Parts: sequence; structure tokens; C-alpha cells
Amino acid sequence: MKNQKLIDALNKCISHCNYCADACLETDNIKMMVDCIRTDRACAEICATTVKLLAMNSAFAKAMVEKCHEICNQCADECSKHDHQHCKDCADACKKCADACKAYLA
Repeated sequence: MKNQKLIDALNKCISHCNYCADACLETDNIKMMVDCIRTDRACAEICATTVKLLAMNSAFAKAMVEKCHEICNQCADECSKHDHQHCKDCADACKKCADACKAYLA
């Protein structure tokens, strides 16, 4: 499928963001994790929408990939502030997704 590498990176990012947000809900100091949870949720939604637009070869896909690149970088930055393994894994997945978006846009 066209754009499969980017779609794979987006799907991996979605999985890590959803897992991270859920795992953050289980932390002792949940107030410290609010920004992480919100950013994870937003990133997963933007990535999911981007996957759908890429799969249907939408004229709006490029604009969504640009926005996805931005939010994946923001999510990677937010998750990297925390020491939890799920946050570190999410930051890594988001960074790789941002890189895949950048490559798509090049």
C-alpha cells in the first residue's frame, strides 16, 4: 500500500500514546501526569485521522501529516519529561513517527 511506512509509524505511535495515557492514570501522582495524558490522547487522535486520510489518498493528507509532525514532536517532548518506561517508549515512538512524517513531507 502507498505510504505504508508512514502508516506503520502512525499506528505504532497510536498504540504507544494510548498505552501511555492509560498507564499514566495508574501513577501515584496523577496530577503530575495530566499534560502527558492530554498530549497522548490528542496525538493518538491526530495520528488516527492521518492514517485514515492517507489510506483514502485524501487531498487533505499532506496538511494532516504536517500537523501530525508537530504534535508528535510535542508529545515526544512531554513524555520525555517523565521517568516511567511507558513514557520513554511513547516518546521514542512519537519521535520515530515525527521522523516518518518529515520524510513523507520531504
